Amino acid sequence: MSLALNCHAIRTLGTVVTAGMLLLAAPAFANDMPTIHLLMKDGRLYPEVLEVPANTRFRLTVKNEGPGAAEFESLELRKELVLAPGVSRNLVFNPMKPGTYKFFDEFHQATAQGKIVAK
Repeated sequence: MSLALNCHAIRTLGTVVTAGMLLLAAPAFANDMPTIHLLMKDGRLYPEVLEVPANTRFRLTVKNEGPGAAEFESLELRKELVLAPGVSRNLVFNPMKPGTYKFFDEFHQATAQGKIVAK
């Protein structure tokens, strides 16, 4: 009986160690991802054109420095993110084929039109 308990304990320990290694490795994978920055301020986008690597997963960090709310939205990429003033948030994009993809600030459509160019 003690041998069975020891085998169970070893298997449990092995599972815990494996899970711990995966959790430790996850941030390393996330840090290897290219990060692109977008600033939303006063109904404008900086920059208006974001160049990203094609066929590569990437992170978009969006910061709203405006006095009011802003909303990053891309209908064709099915992404949307509402930001209160002073807030930064991240969106992760799956690999995109080479091309141009439009996005805009939902609250400032007349002045805040941008595009992501995957090369």
